[in-house]
Amino acid sequence: MPSSGSGVEEARVSVLTPLKLVGLVCIFLALCLDIGAVLSPAWVTADNHYYLSLWESCWKHTNTEDSWHCNSTLGTDWQIATLALLLGGAAIILIAFLVGSISVCMGSRRHFYRPVAVMLFAAVVLQVCSLILYPIKFIESVSLRIYHEFNWGYGLAWGATIFSFGGAILYCLNPKNYEDYY
Repeated sequence: MPSSGSGVEEARVSVLTPLKLVGLVCIFLALCLDIGAVLSPAWVTADNHYYLSLWESCWKHTNTEDSWHCNSTLGTDWQIATLALLLGGAAIILIAFLVGSISVCMGSRRHFYRPVAVMLFAAVVLQVCSLILYPIKFIESVSLRIYHEFNWGYGLAWGATIFSFGGAILYCLNPKNYEDYY
């Protein structure tokens, strides 16, 4: 058996910890949910006669079976701000996912943990701002006299935000002590 003074050094191998792998999966899910939220036609719906997405507002008259009438929602500043904040957060999540994926392929992953966590926290801040702004300004500016509800597109955006926050927390956990354990 070689002794500790024999000149043989232990090779330091950086392993992929399960927490970071789960964090990367959270980032991927957040990215998928963000794409679904941005493309969703239903952020707000009302009695099968009205729906509002990030891109357009559509309605159908109740007394006729005519087609849907749609207008762009990009004419109001709060809807543009909501879309910009959500897309900004999604872009940051995409960059964090790419950095996290590249770090899996490289031997020195520890250097990427903090930047990925910071990017994810920044994305969470942007998306929470957009998801708080949206219902406040919607209720303030749109006067629907019928029952309306925030629908699955809005829920997908919240899901993306929650998964981003979870990924950020997982990337914040003390990587040095955890990797040394393995």
